[in-house]
Amino acid sequence: MTAFPSDLTVRLIGAPTDVGASVRGASMGPEALRVAGIAEMLARRGLHTEDAGNLQGPTNPWLTPAGGYRHLDEVVAWNLLVRDAVGDALAADHLPVLLGGDHSLGIGSISAVARHCRQAGRKLRVLWLDAHADFNTNLLTPTGNLHGMPVACLCGDGPEALTSLSGSRPALQPAWIRQIGIRSVDEGERHLVHQAGLEVYDMRYVDEMGMRAVMESALAGLDADTHLHVSFDVDFLDPEIAPGAGTTVPGGPTYREAQLCMEMIADTGLMRSLDIVELNPALDVRNKTATVAVELVESLFGKSTLVRAPASLRARL
Repeated sequence: MTAFPSDLTVRLIGAPTDVGASVRGASMGPEALRVAGIAEMLARRGLHTEDAGNLQGPTNPWLTPAGGYRHLDEVVAWNLLVRDAVGDALAADHLPVLLGGDHSLGIGSISAVARHCRQAGRKLRVLWLDAHADFNTNLLTPTGNLHGMPVACLCGDGPEALTSLSGSRPALQPAWIRQIGIRSVDEGERHLVHQAGLEVYDMRYVDEMGMRAVMESALAGLDADTHLHVSFDVDFLDPEIAPGAGTTVPGGPTYREAQLCMEMIADTGLMRSLDIVELNPALDVRNKTATVAVELVESLFGKSTLVRAPASLRARL
């Protein structure tokens, strides 16, 4: 059974674009997740599911960067659409699940969540599951691709059109973010991450401490008044189990480590919004990555091997 309210509606929002990415193909991600049965999986979890279909935004012009940003106008247009769609879902007390698309879309999604939390007087915690820190700027980026900049933009470092999407700049304070699985950070970006004080659990930390300790630390301090947002980039996973991503990096979490990560998030019962991004079927093998992603998201929504006591009860035993 699920830890979510019985009357909760999960709203699927497709954003089929790769305008912020380094390679083409993430625009096909939403349909790959649907083919892998994401709606049917949510129904098995006892959740009412509403598929809002796909947003319709500009096509990918595939141009070179201008001013350090590639496709800035198109990325802004898509993020405005995502912000409004996610905001509408939250206003209706639905749980939005963004089906991406590249990770630049996290700017619009999380901007909507931040605005919602600000208006409701709730705390916000963002779990950023990714191989990359995504904290680049136009002055540091080697490519200009905006899918490498969403965390920086959300923290106020980026073009005004993106940093102001939540109605407050910055949308996030670095202290609200926990990054997990990081193993690829550009040189200049590495120093910005340090200066910002981001809490990053890179793969060395996972290797040394184990995923359980990582998640206990990343989830520490949450309470019933916290809105938990999960931004799940499929390149978080080791490419041996998830080859269908445009920027894979060897040495990521194993299937079991990823399952533990998701199950411990589910144990909190606090997740109220989710991004699934960077799934690239053009690089996948028989929709393997989409299938793995749906299996992991099922754990996020409460699937476990055995019936388990609530986390609060287990802590007292």
